Amino acid sequence: MTKLGLIQTRTGLDPDRNAAELARSAEQLAAEGAEIIFTPEMSGLLDRNTKRLIAASRTEADDPSLNALRDAARRHGVAIAIGSLAIRDTQVSPEGRLANRSFLIAPDGRIAARYDKMHLFDVDLPNGDRYRESASFVSGQQVQLADLAWGRLGLTICYDVRFPQLHNALALAGAQLIAQPAAFTVPTGEAHWHVLLRARAIETGAFIVAAAQAGQHEDGRETYGHSLVISPWGRVLLDMGTEPGIATVDIDLGEVADAHARIPNLVHARPLAAPQVADAR
Repeated sequence: MTKLGLIQTRTGLDPDRNAAELARSAEQLAAEGAEIIFTPEMSGLLDRNTKRLIAASRTEADDPSLNALRDAARRHGVAIAIGSLAIRDTQVSPEGRLANRSFLIAPDGRIAARYDKMHLFDVDLPNGDRYRESASFVSGQQVQLADLAWGRLGLTICYDVRFPQLHNALALAGAQLIAQPAAFTVPTGEAHWHVLLRARAIETGAFIVAAAQAGQHEDGRETYGHSLVISPWGRVLLDMGTEPGIATVDIDLGEVADAHARIPNLVHARPLAAPQVADAR
């Protein structure tokens, strides 16, 4: 059995305060025996105001949450999957946009893997909410996995959940767990969150670990919460509801091989040619 720890946050506008809260939560989860800790998307700073977000963002070297969680990993000997941080990276975006970047921190505190969110959420919702992630962020280009001492982890972020081809690529590359950190809106969360995550687990035969933002934030947005851990058979093993907090859950990675044996869809998948359209008018 492997013990996972999840942090569900209501991230605000003060990066230093957010970093301190993350470090305290990681320390508590490490004390409870978590072998890897998962945080949500935008763990260190959540702000829908593009100018303010870019102005407050830091480089990897200076980001307080990244530094605090690297230190926590090193002190407690625990891996930490940082859901994502808003990172200033001039190599990725010389014009000043940010990377929405996940990090896997090894138990010795080093950065073992990075993943930049590939699919950016640009949409106008029926309730009047308007999101333009591409105004703040540059889309990532590289699918990323990482090997832990006990299993292989695939990295995704939030809106990526709607693109099963990414999850299937991770599963075909041997992912036994897929991190799906998020800051889902309430309307889309109520309609789709549980359904999408269960579908991704069933399709890939992997555990889905979705640490989420929850509640009314300082920037005015409201996020759905309900951090989930879902088994390869689609069972919800953990649902953290709508309040910030921490939780642990034990998983058996043997369930991955069992799910693949029972439903070998990844082996049976075939490449598809361009569809043909018949005229029946």
